[in-house]
Amino acid sequence: MSPSLLPTLAAAVLYAAATLYQGSSLAKGAKANKRLLVVLGILALLAHAASLMTHLLTPVGLGLDFFSAASLIAAAVIGLTLLACWRIPVENLLVLLFPMGALTTLLAQFAPTGTVPIIDEEPGILAHILLSILAYGMFTIAVFQALLLLVQDHQLKNKHPSGLIRNFPPLQTMESLLFGFLWAGWTLLSLSLISGWLFVDNLFAQHLVHKTLLACLAWVVFSVLLWGRNRLGWRGHKAIRWTLAGFCLLMLAYFGSKLVREYILHI
Repeated sequence: MSPSLLPTLAAAVLYAAATLYQGSSLAKGAKANKRLLVVLGILALLAHAASLMTHLLTPVGLGLDFFSAASLIAAAVIGLTLLACWRIPVENLLVLLFPMGALTTLLAQFAPTGTVPIIDEEPGILAHILLSILAYGMFTIAVFQALLLLVQDHQLKNKHPSGLIRNFPPLQTMESLLFGFLWAGWTLLSLSLISGWLFVDNLFAQHLVHKTLLACLAWVVFSVLLWGRNRLGWRGHKAIRWTLAGFCLLMLAYFGSKLVREYILHI
């Protein structure tokens, strides 16, 4: 039996239990017990991390294949959100993030692997990878926040708020949280790009050029969005559209290039 099987199944079960508990509470128009929810999330995340360690750590280096990378980013997103829960009202995001954690940890365990790239564990390269993962994670949180904001805005305009929406913070608070996540993600992405220029030998090599260009385009999109917010007061649907556009570019930059390289080109 694979050493990662038990922690994978434990993580999936705990994520599912937390989702069912929070989802049933919200459906009834009530708030889930925040302490219990966070405890369930932490237990699931610990099992998730134990599963990830067996996938990522190989005798020859760090093996970061497509599904392991997705699982790692999901774990980072959930960890960041659980930390944020102690200070700001973002626990409603967990009802979307916990299923993502369950799905990615199961895919990392059971989905077929493509070509597994082994990463040189030099400190500069590891710093670049860590900053990239945190940036992707923060923008993922921002996208889920944007989607919840879109649903909240739609239901409030139609005067039919569901149990989920009635437990949300006010619309202005939700929007402020979105731009807080965007600023954090933009800062991390900027640091990631800078570290790439410093530590990666050639960012425009054949296998990296698409990733580099798309990541730079995403940085430009988020920069324009934050400038528009600061100078022109952009908000609502315009802010959500720009957030989704930047996120799509960023996901294409990383996961699109990894999918092609590992499962089509096998390099």
